[in-house]
Amino acid sequence: MPSDSQPPIREHIANLAFGAVGVVFCDIGTSPLYALKEVFQDGVAVEKIHVFGVLSLIFWSLTLVVSCKYTLFIMRANNKGEGGIMALMALALSGCKDDTRKAASVVTLGILGAALFFGDIIITPAISVLGAVEGLQIISPPMNGKVWPIALLALGGLFIFQSSITAKVSKIFSPVMCVWFGSLALMGLTNLMQHPDVLLAVNPYYAVQFLCEVGWKGFLVMGAIVLVITGAEALYADMGQFGLKPVRFAWFGYVFPALLLNYFGQGALLIEQPEAVQNPFYLLAPTWARFPLLILATLAAVIASQAVISGAFSVTRQAIQLGYCPRLNVLHISDGGKSRVYLPAVNWLLMLAVTTLVFNFQSTSALASAYGIAVTGTMIVDSVLAFIVIQALWQWQRTTSLAFLAIFLAIDFQFLFANSLKIQTGGWVPLGVGALVYIVMTTWAKGRALLLEYMEEKHLLFEEIEQEIAGNLVTVEGTAIYLARTLKGVPPVLLHNLEHNHALHEQIIVLTIVTKDEPYVDEAHRVKIRMFGKTRKFYRVKLYYGFKQNADVRRVLELLNREGLVFDPKKVSFFIGSEHVSFRMRSPMPPWRRGLFCFLFDNSTSPIDFFKIPVDRVVELGVRVEL
Repeated sequence: MPSDSQPPIREHIANLAFGAVGVVFCDIGTSPLYALKEVFQDGVAVEKIHVFGVLSLIFWSLTLVVSCKYTLFIMRANNKGEGGIMALMALALSGCKDDTRKAASVVTLGILGAALFFGDIIITPAISVLGAVEGLQIISPPMNGKVWPIALLALGGLFIFQSSITAKVSKIFSPVMCVWFGSLALMGLTNLMQHPDVLLAVNPYYAVQFLCEVGWKGFLVMGAIVLVITGAEALYADMGQFGLKPVRFAWFGYVFPALLLNYFGQGALLIEQPEAVQNPFYLLAPTWARFPLLILATLAAVIASQAVISGAFSVTRQAIQLGYCPRLNVLHISDGGKSRVYLPAVNWLLMLAVTTLVFNFQSTSALASAYGIAVTGTMIVDSVLAFIVIQALWQWQRTTSLAFLAIFLAIDFQFLFANSLKIQTGGWVPLGVGALVYIVMTTWAKGRALLLEYMEEKHLLFEEIEQEIAGNLVTVEGTAIYLARTLKGVPPVLLHNLEHNHALHEQIIVLTIVTKDEPYVDEAHRVKIRMFGKTRKFYRVKLYYGFKQNADVRRVLELLNREGLVFDPKKVSFFIGSEHVSFRMRSPMPPWRRGLFCFLFDNSTSPIDFFKIPVDRVVELGVRVEL
């Protein structure tokens, strides 16, 4: 029996690994377009010993950061198969629920990491597409001035037609990226055969010797070496689509060797032709192959940009579900039984940011000065959160977990300090974006906590109002479902309805939607029902969803009937409180945050649309809230 089942299992893993090549490794896979070129832009002479040193730094950066830290360690810290900064934060929170101060620190770190992730996201599409189109400078030098307009056109089209990218279109991503990595390997191997001695650069001695020889410039070089490992976070963030084993299989079996062959092939080219430093990637290819390579590189860069954009949608949805971002319109684009998440507001904001970057920087060399600091900041957050998971959930020995933290933080901080020199020349851009996202997320989280606290203070128990409503109200036929933010007591919208209409339905359901710190909740554990009241039926219903799931109240009606809560769906009315928020003079919310929270609250997507409530069955009642 095992022998019969092994081939299908291997085939399944191979198919998933093939799919992962087209999604997970796109960002890191386009780094050869510009990374090695930028290393030698800081005044380092293109000499054999320097090339050996740089190749050694590249090899060990990929090995230690991507292969060891992310692929072997951090990817194990997945939240029931889901990765990414928000999933890791939720997992770390589950290990410190009893320690309020520690939990608050984990939330702060998670929000900071997510904010830096968005700072990184806006640069990746710009530098990838620019790096691909810059091949025109080699193929046709007169086209030099048209590089950035062409890149702008490609990126603009990607964002404009984002809602049209269906599963059928996505099917070409993996074949294209497989051809891309195959081309990287073939180009590198061809040049590597002319100078096989560059393989000696795997010896870390050359990296240490290089850094000692060039002195201060070595610190600058480390700021460029980080370009090689950008995209490592994507390995972790996108693993949920394919699983741990397929991603590891694709990395070690195909992507990692292809990248190394290409980087070492570029190094071999630079030893033979130092003047090729202007663009070692395209000069690695024979003349006849450069134009087809340009087309392939542009396709790969666009696919990498699409993967990053999809990552932004996914992280934003997770943040919304976990309560760290205002509700936004979330669409599901379905095709052939599959669907992907699309957030129009995030798409257009990204388009504005990316096109502005391309217009202002216009080259990979200029953009490289802005790239890296947000990436390394996110990597540091990943290391710290993974350390918390290792200690709290895996229960490693303290010395072992501290050794893990010390080794990888030492590497991360080295990259961070090197990239801190880029702040004045463009590094402030991702930091500024990250700071803005951080302020928005923390303001929303703070305001939401105050709102829930207000609701908790004002709530009444069902037992407290039952006597008052026993004989003084008109009973209306049917079922009323009241949406409540809190898990206790009577929601304000119900009290508001009593005050104005002096009537209640014969059956009342108070519904609260709860997002758990895990990606998915099975339908068997979705609903919890509790009944109150002697003279009138009150039901407290809690609906549990994972942070990668969207609530659908239409489906809930079916689940409630299945659980024994009988009612006629045609006689159901949904009561929703439309809160108007204001702040008292001595509110705990700082004055500078109040206007921002009111803006976010007033412009967040209506719960009717977000929770897919039948709009023709909704009654909205205004509720004034003073925080």
